[in-house]
Amino acid sequence: MVQAAVTKTSVSSDQPSNYRAMAMVTTLFFMWGFLTALNDILIPHLKGIFDLNYTWVMLINSAFFGGYFLFAIPSGWLIEKIGYKKTMVVGLLVMAVGALLFVPAANAPSFALFLAALVVLAAGVAALQVAANPYVTVLGPARTASSRLNLTQAFNSLGTTIAPAVGGYLILATQPEGATKLQEASSVKLPYIGIALALTVLALAIAMFNLPKIEATREFRPMGETDAAARNLWKQRQLVLGTLAIFLYVGAEVAIGSFLINYFSQPEIGHMTLKAAARLVSLYWFGAMIGRFIGAAVLQKLPTRAVLGTVAVVACLLVITSMLSVGWLAMGTIIAVGLFNSVMFPSIFSLGVEGLGPLTGKGSGLLVMAIVGGAIVPLAEGALADRIGIHHAFILPALCYIYIAYYGYKGSVHKTSLPRLIAS
Repeated sequence: MVQAAVTKTSVSSDQPSNYRAMAMVTTLFFMWGFLTALNDILIPHLKGIFDLNYTWVMLINSAFFGGYFLFAIPSGWLIEKIGYKKTMVVGLLVMAVGALLFVPAANAPSFALFLAALVVLAAGVAALQVAANPYVTVLGPARTASSRLNLTQAFNSLGTTIAPAVGGYLILATQPEGATKLQEASSVKLPYIGIALALTVLALAIAMFNLPKIEATREFRPMGETDAAARNLWKQRQLVLGTLAIFLYVGAEVAIGSFLINYFSQPEIGHMTLKAAARLVSLYWFGAMIGRFIGAAVLQKLPTRAVLGTVAVVACLLVITSMLSVGWLAMGTIIAVGLFNSVMFPSIFSLGVEGLGPLTGKGSGLLVMAIVGGAIVPLAEGALADRIGIHHAFILPALCYIYIAYYGYKGSVHKTSLPRLIAS
């Protein structure tokens, strides 16, 4: 038997950064950031409509981020078949279908249909993630790959910053007293129809744009040789430990963001309405956006490992401070975590694929699969919150940051990186 080899690129990693291509691809980062942060609005909205506890409502994250796990590897195969650009277009169109499925879900109204729509939406986002992240790393010199990813992730954070405010205004609008489930659920229809139209337009724009070609070469190898390559992948320490780091990072970030609206509405914390709390959630994601712009510059000067380890330690301390305090101090410290989350994903991603060579494409798929942490960690925190309350359930993200600090300082070091560390 034969199987297609890992993708090869026709863009040299020694070339200067291709800013036109980066600008176009950056729009993808914005869109999936916007859609991801809208889940933070859906959670309190659907919790109220269907009278769910925290464990059940966290299935929203399980459906969305579980889609990454289900579709990351198939997305890698799709890239090998049709190339990076076409995979981005397919991903956008699948996302548009997922957004449109919110209409029948609201018409029912059915929590199960909402979850199904989120799975379809996530399938498209997974395709974009698998294609766009490694694509950005080769649009310029290898030594500045982390910086480029941080810059594009900053626009991802722009989407996550805008989404809670927009979603809070459109979706969490005050319903008249005695409103039915159907009336309350209908507020999601107009926003998601608009999103579907925007995604379709963006898919057409990407299809017509002349992006640098990064496509699969049709080298066919015996199955045994491909299996050997897969075994070698699991021997890469920085990749395996990086996969766990991505799992915990995404889980921690999503868990915090998902609980903020309900957290701020608690009497001892903010004692505010859900709509007012949604505006404050934008500050959490705004911190991530500012941090990524800063991080793009900092990572040009400082070692990625040291930066990652340090921000993880600070994030852990901020979460613990919020747990041990009330009022504005509890709110301010948990919001500040967003600033220090900012450089974690692109830093872990670039360290995870460092030195993989021809295994980079498959390594990227493995790291994107680890985004399933966003499905599992928030669910675990939801179960914890149902037992000990939201305030103290934040201990789970704090533990996640401890591991990420370890990965930054020690876990990401591998044989090919030792000479660089010694030299520096």
